[in-house]
Amino acid sequence: MISSTRLRFAYSAQKQFSFPDIHCNDKETLLILGQSGKGKTTLLHLLALLLKPESGDIMIAGKSVKSLSPQEITATRARHIGIIYQRPHFVSSLSVMDNILLSNYLANQQEDRQKARQLAEQLGFADHLSKKTNQLSQGEQQRVSIARSLMNNPNIILADEPTSNLDDDNCQRVIQLLKRQSAQIGASLVVVTHDQRLKDEFSNQVFL
Repeated sequence: MISSTRLRFAYSAQKQFSFPDIHCNDKETLLILGQSGKGKTTLLHLLALLLKPESGDIMIAGKSVKSLSPQEITATRARHIGIIYQRPHFVSSLSVMDNILLSNYLANQQEDRQKARQLAEQLGFADHLSKKTNQLSQGEQQRVSIARSLMNNPNIILADEPTSNLDDDNCQRVIQLLKRQSAQIGASLVVVTHDQRLKDEFSNQVFL
């Protein structure tokens, strides 16, 4: 479960954001829609504990994150949160498979190559596991990022524009996989996007 109340963040006096409260229970999905410049990525980075709000609070699994130390924040993120970035971040020297397995390593979990292969099959890039990530298309890289975010069965899945580089078929494949996986592992799924194709896929929506 993840929720936020009265979140505010400022990059400068001219660039400030106040966000609506959100609430997403385990096994629930939430779509946050907004055009460019509305702070969608900033909100997702706040929820992912990558940014610290100027005011307001975030609750993860019923606990406030306000009093957590930097080390506890890092541990909470690794243990509980799967992040799908708008622009995937990879270690260029590693193969696609090893980039996916990094999730296990960073969370101090045992490598699960079988799960990595299963996710690659479901997302349609199983033939590319031995390649370097820079050999993949943008859409393929996005799907690798999605697989990596699911490796540790996170309590919360946060997705920043997960379908923006995908055609209609892969858009549907990705959204259905995210919804199915979040339901199976009992996770909260929060998607921030401007992709209007997703409006009919989520009953719970917030507009920025």
